[in-house]
Amino acid sequence: MKLAFVTPWYGLDIPGGAEAECRKTAEHLSESFPVEILTTCVRDFHSDWNRNFHREGTDLVNGVPVRRFPVRKSNAKLYESLNSKVINDQPLSEREAEIFFEESIRSDRLIEYMRNHRNDYLFIFIPYLFGTTYWGAQVCPERSILIPCLHDEGYAYLKRWGPIFRQAKGVIFHSEAEMRLAAKLYELKPESMALLGEGIDADFHGDANRFQKKYGLRDFILYAGRKDELKNVPLLIDYFGKFLQNPQRSKERDAKLVLIGSGQVSVPEKLKKHVLDLGFVSDADRADAYAASLVLCQPSIHESFSLPLMESWLAGRPVLVNSACAVTRQHCEASGGGLSFFDCREFEESLEFLLEDSDTRRKMGERGKKYVLENYRWEKVMQRYLQTFSRWGIAL
Repeated sequence: MKLAFVTPWYGLDIPGGAEAECRKTAEHLSESFPVEILTTCVRDFHSDWNRNFHREGTDLVNGVPVRRFPVRKSNAKLYESLNSKVINDQPLSEREAEIFFEESIRSDRLIEYMRNHRNDYLFIFIPYLFGTTYWGAQVCPERSILIPCLHDEGYAYLKRWGPIFRQAKGVIFHSEAEMRLAAKLYELKPESMALLGEGIDADFHGDANRFQKKYGLRDFILYAGRKDELKNVPLLIDYFGKFLQNPQRSKERDAKLVLIGSGQVSVPEKLKKHVLDLGFVSDADRADAYAASLVLCQPSIHESFSLPLMESWLAGRPVLVNSACAVTRQHCEASGGGLSFFDCREFEESLEFLLEDSDTRRKMGERGKKYVLENYRWEKVMQRYLQTFSRWGIAL
């Protein structure tokens, strides 16, 4: 029996935490088991979900076979109208929920392939919120594992997810907070859940001098990740602007906030000298950015793990997170590698404290790095996968 990761899109240059985790987890598991990827021909989350960017068929990506199937055409306007309601926590009627999942990204040919080869695979679905998981996990629930990347968000409260989670062979989680949320929402049995975390490349090293030479920047506050409202980036920019304008903080008026990652965000004209958007950068530049920064700010409340926190800690840099996110707050409390803020006042006070105390920054960064290396090195995470497969009676 082979492992098949089922995901809406797949590739080397696709932004997103779940996308990166899918690829790296598949690659590491392929060292021990036969692994394939089942996906659509769509490029990525930000592209047209009705356009087949990739050719149908099978190719190799970093040595892992990837089977691509043509996407099922959907009514994008109808989906977006319902998606907007979900994002804004507005309830859907039964009929609206039915339409929402009907119009979500999926492939009829992919589902047909799964039905025809249901005895050949153990299917692993990542992440939960797309049609590829909703429809795919119903093909063969007893051979289906979910890696939901679950957040406390509108999608999670759609009632149709309950049976999908309960009927699956098992559900893999990244954090205790994520697992508790799923257990509460879907009434999951303890034996069907596994807390495995996410694997991190321990050899993540950057060069601060190289970043300074290339971009002319050093000793800044960093945001790394998708730049949009769902990640609370506009809130971060607003809070940072108020931090700069506070007359009691004259020493920090030259501070810079550097944004890296996909997506776009509006920066007020008066802040453009202080908020610099470098866009989507290479892996090397991303590592260098962490090394050149003073602190990472993670304002998002929708995280199931938060890779940027781990990367910042591997670079020896502390983090400042939104206390409304149980996952990132829990990481900070467990590691001692960062602070959290509840509102703008706490953000300003915490950021000022971190910027002014280099010794505290160093100690927090060291504690964070120790936490990552002790819990999330790939060899440790892979060992947990093997133990979980054995516990669930999965023979590969």
